[in-house]
Amino acid sequence: MQLHIQYFALLREQRGLREETIETSATTPNALYAELQQQHAFTLPANRVRAAVNGDFVAPDATLKTGDAVVFIPPVAGG
Repeated sequence: MQLHIQYFALLREQRGLREETIETSATTPNALYAELQQQHAFTLPANRVRAAVNGDFVAPDATLKTGDAVVFIPPVAGG
């Protein structure tokens, strides 16, 4: 299935891209992050990253559909 992925903060730095469209067989945000983590050597564990699909935060086991826009958001630090 084809998904549009956006990366923020550390994930954007590690991937070297702000966004991309990919082909994947992952059916959940958790499975998708695991796939991307392996491909791009992301250092954050999955339990530290939140996912939003089509603008709404979702559970790690939510079902993805072709054409979804997935945003991975790492923890934010600051003051």
